[in-house]
Amino acid sequence: MFDHDSIPARKWASNLPVSHSAGHSVPAVDDEATDDVADIYNQAGDDYVAYADGDPSQPFAFDGMHAYADRCVWAVLEKKLTDLRASGASSVRLLDAGCGPGTWLSRLVIRAHALGFSSITARGFDIAQAQIQRARLATRNLSSLPGVNLTFDVADLADRLPEADASVDLTLCLYSALSHLPVARLPDISKEIVRVTSGYFITTVRPIGSTPTAFVDSIEKVLRLRQDHVRDRCEIDLSDGRHIAFSFHQFTAVELLSYFASGFDIEDLRGLDLFHSRFMPDPRWNPICRPGDSQLADELARLENAYATSSKFMDRATHLLLVARNRRAAAPAARVVVST
Repeated sequence: MFDHDSIPARKWASNLPVSHSAGHSVPAVDDEATDDVADIYNQAGDDYVAYADGDPSQPFAFDGMHAYADRCVWAVLEKKLTDLRASGASSVRLLDAGCGPGTWLSRLVIRAHALGFSSITARGFDIAQAQIQRARLATRNLSSLPGVNLTFDVADLADRLPEADASVDLTLCLYSALSHLPVARLPDISKEIVRVTSGYFITTVRPIGSTPTAFVDSIEKVLRLRQDHVRDRCEIDLSDGRHIAFSFHQFTAVELLSYFASGFDIEDLRGLDLFHSRFMPDPRWNPICRPGDSQLADELARLENAYATSSKFMDRATHLLLVARNRRAAAPAARVVVST
């Protein structure tokens, strides 16, 4: 059983305008590291789930390494589900492309069930078989809920999706999934996402000005890190002796927009975590309850809202968030522009 009262109902402003101007050309790059991407996530231990998403027994605590960004993403996802249910829909179809251990899809299914959807069809897929196995194991109880059809498959986002045209109410592709794909394939991949999505598509990626990450472990365990921006390839040496190398592309906001603006109406494009991860105290080093921390948190929230859609700051966020809607959707599009 799940404690539905534990699901946070968070409000988050997401109606600031974003520009549709695009024109960033991206050179084709090699995709030699495709197998490496699967390997590093297959070899990531069970601790990876907690590292990436926080305590798996408390899926709505949002206390992982990207807590602020996670809360922002969840606020958007939850609102889309709530709005769909309020419109009178009794069924929902969800797709998580690059689902990893299945945490985000699980959150959506739990919330959809709490909202009273009588039919919930949800599919997650990932290139890493070990992560899919973890997702299946973690969601055994969830899969048995009445009306829930939850499946996880090993598959590549670069391949054609098995979903029918305009069959998915909510498609998500979060954190590094798009960044691990060959840039030359992104136009076709985006068209495929547009094809299957009848409602909303929500994605997050790493921008070019983001802080370094170790992907499968904490950054303090990194001995050496090198991102080759010409070849879109990252190499990392970890303190436990592991050497990992894989394809990874960092986006500009305008570039990310260019892949999806032709097929979707763009509802929102913003940077996530411009200030929080850089200024919030670290409990391993700073006092737990330092005087003034509440005022600092309020000021950081104000700064995030003020600069999240600024073209001068967006590409230096920890993540970029794009919220897109299929043009066939009934609701009117909220056209937006990047602030300067």
